[in-house]
Amino acid sequence: MTGLHRNSLKANDVAVRITRANASTGRVYFWQGGSLWIGRGQGRTQWHSHHAHQLTVAPEGTFRFRTLESGAWTTFHGAIVPSHCPHQFEVDAIQMAHLFVEPESRAGRELTERFGANEVAQLPLADCRAVARALFTRFGSAPQRESMIEVAMTVVAQLCGATTEPDTALDPRLAHALEYIRANVRHPIALGDVAAAVSLSESRFRHLFVAHTGSSFRAYLLWLRINLAIETVMAGASWTEAAHGAGFADSAHLTRTHKRVFGIEPSAIRPMTLGT
Repeated sequence: MTGLHRNSLKANDVAVRITRANASTGRVYFWQGGSLWIGRGQGRTQWHSHHAHQLTVAPEGTFRFRTLESGAWTTFHGAIVPSHCPHQFEVDAIQMAHLFVEPESRAGRELTERFGANEVAQLPLADCRAVARALFTRFGSAPQRESMIEVAMTVVAQLCGATTEPDTALDPRLAHALEYIRANVRHPIALGDVAAAVSLSESRFRHLFVAHTGSSFRAYLLWLRINLAIETVMAGASWTEAAHGAGFADSAHLTRTHKRVFGIEPSAIRPMTLGT
């Protein structure tokens, strides 16, 4: 999660500066099921993992990932980090973009089928350079939210490389459950609440949820809430306000979750004003 540029602050369309161990500037764009972080990045994250697949591309240069504390760093020109894969990331002051794609979405299932779900994989050089340049060309000419989300979803589809529906269809009960969770994410919500909403026992719903998302219910809920908290802060709230608004017990709980999900503390993300 490094790499960003500058512009105005809005919910779902935010600009930030990442400081401390990371020194990156740029913008973040959120949509249901994904997000785009784009700009210039530098630094190393702590160990972390997140619910979404992470696609990292750069128009030029390389960056590094590792998935074992005693393991060597591997250099990439474009990479996909599968859902829930513990990793560290390191980059030396280059333009780059991160696309987060939730694995239960159609695009996420297509990415799993193309690249697998067990290890960080190299993206084809021609593909990752092309999509990175498309993102940065649009970013330089039309950085508005709608424009950037349009090009982001286009390049995700290009990286999926799929022309047909993925073999593993999303169970309609799970689709309804995900809608219910998103609608109630700001409030206390238990697994039993969602199971009842889709007319399943807790045990059957738990099995269905893990089978289709690769995530526990609690981990998925924290993923949604940490993204909501980031949006809230970038809209002008404090981290304490964001913690309560996103359904965290307190700011300490949010901080622990943020470090575990993105590899940096939330205080390392600073809003930028227009023209800085």
